[in-house]
Amino acid sequence: MLKAFHRIRSFQWASYLATLFIAIGLVGCGSQAGSTTSAAAANNGKEQTTVLKVGATAVPHAEILNFIKPQLKKEGVDLKVIEFNDYVQPNLQLASKQLDANYFQHIPYLDQFNKDHHLNLKWVTKVHIEPMGVYSKKYKSLDQIPNNGTIAIPNDVTNGGRALLLLADKKLIALKAGAGVNATVQDIVSNPKHLQFKELDAAMLPRVLGDVDAAVINTNYAIQAKLNPTKDALAIESANSPYANVLVVRPEDVNNPAIQKLAKALTSPEVKKFIEEKYKGAIVPAF
Repeated sequence: MLKAFHRIRSFQWASYLATLFIAIGLVGCGSQAGSTTSAAAANNGKEQTTVLKVGATAVPHAEILNFIKPQLKKEGVDLKVIEFNDYVQPNLQLASKQLDANYFQHIPYLDQFNKDHHLNLKWVTKVHIEPMGVYSKKYKSLDQIPNNGTIAIPNDVTNGGRALLLLADKKLIALKAGAGVNATVQDIVSNPKHLQFKELDAAMLPRVLGDVDAAVINTNYAIQAKLNPTKDALAIESANSPYANVLVVRPEDVNNPAIQKLAKALTSPEVKKFIEEKYKGAIVPAF
């Protein structure tokens, strides 16, 4: 009787252990399958989506980038637009890998910045031209600017030179032969009206417009200040200006697939139409 009791207990214990091992095995299999699925989903997410942080000035660069965000999203590129109000930090942050690209500058500025800061940033594609203009709150034409009048111009080398070239083209001044895009006020060889030049940060120029007789302002800052280049400018660069605004990256990222998708989107027929319709000649496609 006692032996039979022990046999029954042993059988019950063995059955219990068998049931427990089967349950543990099923739970283990279920957990492994779930982990594999989650890992695959995570891996697929990484393969399908690339985040690009792109520095830009607000107008028109950030506006154009925001216009193409939905299309790039479909192509697996999550575009993060970081806005700046100066021309220095976007390049420095790109060089230090805080940004993946920037879009705010023209080629002569990039070349000079690389030289001054010992960098090797590269442009990938030309996108648009922003014809620089001469503006005034006091006068309706260049002829009205008085003798000894004050004209404000950008204080960075390339944009300052560009402003002087525009004034020279309009016969307000003359520059020495060969001065080129890096011309400075020291290169002025003829100044019939004895104009005075105030060199300021480009972003500041719209703010001081009421304090000077005229200012030569980059179009992105003019538009931001509600100035219409085609209506308000006393003079403006021609559309064949060599100052194309470009998409810029570090050298190792020129052929990065996500950057190439961004470059293609920036030079698409849709962007060309967007630029022409939104800015009405104040900004001109460069492709």
